[in-house]
Amino acid sequence: MRLDWIDRLEEGACALLLAVMTLIAFVNVLTRYLVRYSLAFTEELVVNLFVWLTLLGTAIAFRQGAHLGFSFLADRSPRPLRRVSVWLGAGLGVLLFGLLVHFGVGQIRMERMLGTTSEALAIPQWWYTAGIPTLGVLIIARILQGAILADRKVRG
Repeated sequence: MRLDWIDRLEEGACALLLAVMTLIAFVNVLTRYLVRYSLAFTEELVVNLFVWLTLLGTAIAFRQGAHLGFSFLADRSPRPLRRVSVWLGAGLGVLLFGLLVHFGVGQIRMERMLGTTSEALAIPQWWYTAGIPTLGVLIIARILQGAILADRKVRG
């Protein structure tokens, strides 16, 4: 049984985040021009949601194989070398995002230990930071999924 709807969760989450960000920014613009009062917390929310949106977009791009890449040499290489390049690229991506997950978890530990709160809403800062390692793990899974699909294409 194929679970294609799971592959579409990121798109739905991106659409939801973008809608929430747009609504928050729009309300801030309205209050700034109608009441002449800016809602300071909106910037905090929009910036942190934008980080999450970017990471979700990264996962989508890896799943679809849509990231920019220099494939001139790999496309003209023998099949075994193309397979090596697919898995070398995937390995480097997993390493990069594995480091992001590692340091993101360390950041959360530090923020919890210090009791750091956000400036505008005074909520625990780690609530925002939690998206980085969580979505980093999703990106790693999508890198591997994309590499498997690319490897199948190379094998023919």
